[in-house]
Amino acid sequence: MKMAAPLASKAGAAGTTSKPPFPELDFRSGARVEELNKLIQEFTKHDQREYDDQRALEIHTAKDFIFSMLGMVQKLDQKLPVANEYLLLSGGVREGVVDIDLDELNVYARGTDYDMDFTLLVPALKLHDRNQPVTLDMRHSALCHSWLSLRLFDEGTISKWKDCCTIVDHINGATNYFFSPTKVADWFYDSISIVLSEIQKKPQRGMPKVEKVEKNGTIISIILGVGSSRMLYDIVPVVSFKGWPAVAQSWLMENHFWDGKITEEEVISGFYLVPACSYKGKKDNEWRLSFARSEVQLKKCISSSLMQAYQACKAIIIKLLSRPKAISPYHLRSMMLWACDRLPASYLAQEDYAAHFLLGLIDDLQHCLVNKMCPNYFIPQCNMLEHLSEETVMLHARKLSSVRSDPAEHLRTAIEHVKAANRLTLELQRRGSTTSIPSPQSDGGDINQPDDRLAKKLQQLVTENPGKSISVFINPDDVTRPHFRIDDKFF
Repeated sequence: MKMAAPLASKAGAAGTTSKPPFPELDFRSGARVEELNKLIQEFTKHDQREYDDQRALEIHTAKDFIFSMLGMVQKLDQKLPVANEYLLLSGGVREGVVDIDLDELNVYARGTDYDMDFTLLVPALKLHDRNQPVTLDMRHSALCHSWLSLRLFDEGTISKWKDCCTIVDHINGATNYFFSPTKVADWFYDSISIVLSEIQKKPQRGMPKVEKVEKNGTIISIILGVGSSRMLYDIVPVVSFKGWPAVAQSWLMENHFWDGKITEEEVISGFYLVPACSYKGKKDNEWRLSFARSEVQLKKCISSSLMQAYQACKAIIIKLLSRPKAISPYHLRSMMLWACDRLPASYLAQEDYAAHFLLGLIDDLQHCLVNKMCPNYFIPQCNMLEHLSEETVMLHARKLSSVRSDPAEHLRTAIEHVKAANRLTLELQRRGSTTSIPSPQSDGGDINQPDDRLAKKLQQLVTENPGKSISVFINPDDVTRPHFRIDDKFF
């Protein structure tokens, strides 16, 4: 009778030591997930800027100058609303904070051209008296775009703005004025140029230096020098609506990641028309729907680890996919919002999953390119990549494939870029640190007490609300009393 061979001892039996777990690896690249997480954290550390009292005061001084300038623009010909509501977003248009094509924008680089960047949406027209869904004239436009007839407004408004319209005569003899984004942008740039010329004729002590004013397509870009800081303001003329567009009503019927976290009223409080047209649209007539106000609210529901991955991914693709400019950071933002709807909130809340999120965003972007499909988050039937050629999407997909094969190396490159930008900023600050900036209202010497308190308040708002967008309510006849709204809180 044969004896059975003895069984091998089980792992973990007495006298044996279990091996440490194998480090988690990314299957595609072989990169260690722990290393990718550390690189993303390092990028975040260098990308996020901390402001001292002096920098906070410089931010306020630049903002006050821009709002004073807009108040003077309003007084030129009374076209802009007297009491206007601006939306101030952290990050310039090139950072994808609004859905505007980047093809016509000059290239500005942080560190080389500016230190901080903002986007300011300035309503040229407001339609805030409607409670029902807003129906726009989309008969002549691609999805997510519209013409705007001034028939929606009173005779006084038509009289003010008809020189910024294209005119269409109907068979019945009626004349229809369509608000022209290109003509409005031309008027806006000319008006700002006139006002800045007048301001510079009577310079005041402590007034920001206007280093650059350029019209980039339908956007006016202003770079201000304030003390040791250079601030880029991308000013966008828009049409502001309260309520929600009828074309996006079906989106509200679906389940979303923000359900139960913020109210529907907060999400659908308003939308804009921004001066951008579709690929085959008529530039003189066509506007693009923008949900920037809603996106400010949705950002409150996105985990910090996902936002860190998004910022790192954005830094990589801005450099990599800059030519041809087929892909915008706004496309990546849309993909992130879709991912939030698709994936469990508990998964996205994991603090040490930033590497997984970064790899997933790259995979999503590559998938969208290969399939030439990137649905607008609010109007899913609108494919934002539909107009691209097969050659262009495959070119970008191949570039992304190289990123996916070695994400650690591309993160290191992004870190070096942001560190170099910070070094340029610090060098500029050192050169300008010998003199402090008096406020525009002071007679020189020490900064006065009210501005000092405001600087501390601004610094507190910035440090307590990293990455959040700020709405500013301003009366052009009294720019000394700014009112801030960070998300739904007033200050």
